[in-house]
Amino acid sequence: MRATTLKGTEIELTPDMLAGLKMQLQGPLLTPDDPDYEASRRLWNAMIDRRPAVVVRCLGGADVMAGVRFAREHDLLLCIKGGGHNIAGLAVADGALMLDLSLMRGVWVDRERRVAHAQAGCELGDVDRETQVHGLATVLGFISTTGIAGLTLGGGFGYLTRRWGYTTDNVLGMEVVTPDGRLVHASADEHADLFWGLRGGGGNFGVVTRFDYRLYPLGPEIVGGLVAWPASEAPAVLELYRRLAEQAPPELTLVALLRPAPPAPWLPREYHGTPIVALLACYSGTPEEGEAVVAPIKGFGQPIGDVLVRRPYAQLQKLLDATQPKGRRYYWKSEYLPGIEPALCDTVIEHAGRIRSPHSAVILFQLGGALNALDNDHSAVGNRDARYVVNVGGAWESPEDDAANIAWAREAWLDLKAFSTGGTYINFLTEDEGPERVEAALGPALRRLAEIKRRWDPDNRFRVNRNIAPG
Repeated sequence: MRATTLKGTEIELTPDMLAGLKMQLQGPLLTPDDPDYEASRRLWNAMIDRRPAVVVRCLGGADVMAGVRFAREHDLLLCIKGGGHNIAGLAVADGALMLDLSLMRGVWVDRERRVAHAQAGCELGDVDRETQVHGLATVLGFISTTGIAGLTLGGGFGYLTRRWGYTTDNVLGMEVVTPDGRLVHASADEHADLFWGLRGGGGNFGVVTRFDYRLYPLGPEIVGGLVAWPASEAPAVLELYRRLAEQAPPELTLVALLRPAPPAPWLPREYHGTPIVALLACYSGTPEEGEAVVAPIKGFGQPIGDVLVRRPYAQLQKLLDATQPKGRRYYWKSEYLPGIEPALCDTVIEHAGRIRSPHSAVILFQLGGALNALDNDHSAVGNRDARYVVNVGGAWESPEDDAANIAWAREAWLDLKAFSTGGTYINFLTEDEGPERVEAALGPALRRLAEIKRRWDPDNRFRVNRNIAPG
């Protein structure tokens, strides 16, 4: 079996070499002949189709350590898969040794200390399910099938960001396998430089096998969901969004979406496939307060659908899952925004009207609040001036439609860039984004990240990522 080295050459992985590695593992070792290989290498974004030489399906930190040491011994290209949800497909590389952490999905909740210990293969729903048993939650994203590792290492934001910051602002510690195969703990008190870099710098410095998250009392019931109107109401609805978002308490997070109506049971059949505008809200305080706060949304105009109600928080976390299924083709462009202004809304409406696929959307996420209160160098994620994110989300089914949908996303982004803070969210960068976009995402942190890279990974063994060269 041929495998790719860090130098780009190929070496033969003999049966004896693979047998030696297999003896060190608790989890399975997969080659292209194994029936589970295809499922392991397949990612959320169907545009990514790469084939690693061999896959280590890790069951714990010891398996990760064995895989990293084997890759180091043979100078192999190494890639790491958590949830496999990254739009650029950073989890997999042709000819590489892939560490698949997706079987590592344990979550342990310390209710007294309000800390969740989560293995790196967890999806967001795994963490929500276990923490909500205790009426607790941490800041995670919007799609429950997203992997926690990529989300957290790139920053992470969701319904609770306005109250408690980026996901990575709520990480207390991480268990990390270093490039030489050691297991270390990174926190504010241990290996603080590594801890700083991992909170926004991605997988450049090691393989995180466990995250320790700070938890907050929440739920189990909140007020959350969507209200939708025909796209003809978009100017008025976006003005409502702008006005409500500017005065919203931190417990309220608002998201505006413009897209063709999905075939959802809460929308009338005659509207399916037609352009709509919707507001997604989450009020994470008491339900009684929440019902009063969201009343202006529910009472606005003549909605065609309304599922903005009291519901379990964990249910809200799954509400959008059907819009982001595994196996669809995805291409995104995004920017951080300092605010919402009328010209931005006009531009969003214009390009939403040109959507080429029934699955695509233009989305405005509200962020402003807790993240703005921290210094920009609090962690590598930076972008503490962001109040919103705009995401031009292309999604479609057929490869024949790639060119048209990618062109739509790029054209919309070029017009929306005029409203940007100059920063962008690193987890939304697609495969074709170059170093200038990484600089837009990480900005002033890049120099310090390069120094941390030099200390922890001078040979750049962890390079299948948004790579930061050793400085």
